[in-house]
Amino acid sequence: MIHNINRRKFIELFGCGCCSLILPSCSTVPITKRRQLSIYPEATINRQASAAYEQFRTKTKLINSGKNLNKIKDIGKRIEFSVSKFFIEKDGEDPTSNFQWDYVLVENDKVVNAWCMPGGKIAVYTGLLKITQNDDALAVVMGHEIAHAVAKHSIERASQALTVNLGTQVADIFLGGAINRTRSTIGQSSGMDIFQLGIFNPFGRQQETEADYLGLIFSSLAGYDIRESVKLWERMAEKNKGKEPPQFLSTHPSSSNRIINLKKWITEIIIKYPPIKRV
Repeated sequence: MIHNINRRKFIELFGCGCCSLILPSCSTVPITKRRQLSIYPEATINRQASAAYEQFRTKTKLINSGKNLNKIKDIGKRIEFSVSKFFIEKDGEDPTSNFQWDYVLVENDKVVNAWCMPGGKIAVYTGLLKITQNDDALAVVMGHEIAHAVAKHSIERASQALTVNLGTQVADIFLGGAINRTRSTIGQSSGMDIFQLGIFNPFGRQQETEADYLGLIFSSLAGYDIRESVKLWERMAEKNKGKEPPQFLSTHPSSSNRIINLKKWITEIIIKYPPIKRV
């Protein structure tokens, strides 16, 4: 039983147990080569995402024809082709080979958003089109969302949450419930979750920044002008002026930090990742 082993011995055993769970379950993000935790099988996540996507389609008002939908599909197809060809030529392995791509345009002018589920299910909201204003900016946004799926960020988030919860439960047994008491006390007094602020928010911002970088690469490979990304985020910053929370409270980088990063990356990406010619 735990009370029969000292603190140092417990930490050694706990550390070994976590390593045995985590180390065989690591993967690498394409291009950035960042090591990531990957406990959940990709096929499982994709299957769940596909089911959720089909349910979303049946309950959401979609635009099923017209120039805007055609534009979204055309941009998506160009990015699809370029990403696939790039990875096949570079590594001989396409991380999107199991994707079942699909695109929908959601009729909702109040929502300025787009997303890509694991497996390549993509939704764009009409409210976003008022901010993107042109194909290059829309390609940057779609490239960013596709980057989340290519980098398997959903799998990583689910794996991290499982590991943090498991680790906390085991450590809390040893510490007599101190972690959960502290988390609860701070939450009640401040309305903030210390795990959210200290672990999940910084992790989310890391993924968002990585998706910004990869999204620029994918857009450049597809032949779009990624310099438009700066103008896009300037428009986004103006729209959200006075509404953005402090960055440490958010899972996303601030608009100003995004713009700084984009300006830093653009020239390098244009040179290093030129457009891939379509046959």
